[in-house]
Amino acid sequence: MAAQNSLRPTWIVADVQTAGRGRRGRVWDSPTGNLMTTLYLPGAPEPKQAGQLAFVAGLALEATVRHFIGAPSPERARVSLKWPNDVLIDGKKASGILLESTQQDKHRRWLAIGLGLNLASHPDDTPYPATNLSAYTSQAPSNLEALEVLAAAFERVYQQWKMGGFAPVLQSWRGVAHGIGGPLVARLENQEIKGIFIDIDEKGALLLQDEAGGTQAIDAGDVFFPENG
Repeated sequence: MAAQNSLRPTWIVADVQTAGRGRRGRVWDSPTGNLMTTLYLPGAPEPKQAGQLAFVAGLALEATVRHFIGAPSPERARVSLKWPNDVLIDGKKASGILLESTQQDKHRRWLAIGLGLNLASHPDDTPYPATNLSAYTSQAPSNLEALEVLAAAFERVYQQWKMGGFAPVLQSWRGVAHGIGGPLVARLENQEIKGIFIDIDEKGALLLQDEAGGTQAIDAGDVFFPENG
């Protein structure tokens, strides 16, 4: 679509995915019954701003999960967002997001936002607990039912971002962020840092108070919480 210079934003959905890729080139295999979709956005913003759309997408996925399992209560599961963009249900991962962008020339740039949501099943061989929506609902929605809710939620947050910038998106994100104020481990490419999750800064970086008392801003990495490894 990008090569053909398509100018129409488009949601693309797959019923089965056998050669998907996750962050850092990880293999992502997902069977029938889950949501596997990519949003193609022509006329994408500059890379610095494009990264903000991962937070937009995270909020849209979080809203989608809440739509199907209901508002939090003593009887219902808690839905939260794990930095940088995973939806957790009671601390277990239920989704993933990957952004890819290419600049065709100095005037044309496109962005692909890949989103996966575990509706009917989840992988067991992950370094962290995982789950799916069917564990919390009487019947898992179909991928098209979930996509309809997701697309509407994304459009709401996307328009908020376009009109108000990144600040209101971050404010909403902080409201559902998992583990702020508590301990975590950040695994970076060449090191591991333990500390306290202080906040998310105005650029979207995770602020971590390390064991020496210093504050580090982490732009990219995998984070793990003591309660789920």
